[in-house]
Amino acid sequence: MDRSKWFILATGLIIGAIAAVLVKLGNPPNMGFCIACFERDIAGAIGLHRAAVVQYMRPEIIGIVLGALLTSIFAGEFKARGGSATFVRFIMGIFMMIGALVFLGCPLRDVLRMAGGDYNAVVGFIGFVCGVATGVFFLKRGFNLGRAEYSHSNAGGLVLPLILLLFLFLLIKGTVFSPDAGGPLFFSTEGPGSKFAPLGISLLAGIVVGFLAQRTRLCMSGGIRDFILIRDSYLLLGFIGIFIGALILNIAFGFFKPGFADQPIAHTMSVWNFLGLYLVGLTATLLGGCPLRQLILSGEGDMDAAAVVIGMIVGAGIAHNFMFAASPQGVGIYGQIACVVGILVMFWLGFSFREE
Repeated sequence: MDRSKWFILATGLIIGAIAAVLVKLGNPPNMGFCIACFERDIAGAIGLHRAAVVQYMRPEIIGIVLGALLTSIFAGEFKARGGSATFVRFIMGIFMMIGALVFLGCPLRDVLRMAGGDYNAVVGFIGFVCGVATGVFFLKRGFNLGRAEYSHSNAGGLVLPLILLLFLFLLIKGTVFSPDAGGPLFFSTEGPGSKFAPLGISLLAGIVVGFLAQRTRLCMSGGIRDFILIRDSYLLLGFIGIFIGALILNIAFGFFKPGFADQPIAHTMSVWNFLGLYLVGLTATLLGGCPLRQLILSGEGDMDAAAVVIGMIVGAGIAHNFMFAASPQGVGIYGQIACVVGILVMFWLGFSFREE
């Protein structure tokens, strides 16, 4: 195995270990990192939804983008670019979040849930693989959202990182514009949103993950896509490493509890665990990257990826306001309908955006 493969495997081991440590320090169980869940918490923190148990300005998300930004600048890889069906990508980001909240986690959390013994996550993983395979079907038939154009100025690529820096400032300073409303940020007093590791450690963990993921191009949907298309296992090694790193520390910390029932922040409706991550896998493949990869690309100046990130945050607000999001009790009828509609929309886009 060459040096690059050892590096991405080591990257996965480090990220998996960091995730388990963050849980030990206060993050929700089996949720040391979850891009979708943490973006949902950010949506709640800025008032896009009022689900009181999932509101917190997660420093890990801010750190990931800032880590990717700094790394890409020093590596000479930061380039502002965009214009590749940007609004369509925003809508796809909304549906990717809906799929993730039907499952209750992104692909990264799926791996962490499996490393915690959650068999429901295995069902979700199978759905994710099938979703990526469906996306590959469309790619082979010419699916293409268009080519991103490079900007004459890098300012556009800095917009999302600057917004997140503002959020970080508000989080650290604790500014309150309206004491009666409790704003500008909302914080859970119970539930997953009330569980978090110390701010400085969470931010540093995000920066480290942003650095490592930027250098290795870590992407779960990309790993499965590459393996299906060209039998390349490079990116998959990163997620194997995440599983192993989290598994070892979960066992050491006493977090490993195998089974379907009584798993933390999870439900046992297998069909919707499968279809939720099926939608995420299909959407991520058409977008060119999983939720983690979209954050990294945003840090590198990709404004189309930033549109996906904002779409996911808006999607979290929509999912909770319209009762699409699942809970540990299961997926409601509105969430089931939204998930199926999302899959149908992705099929429509897959057949529509084809190179002639």
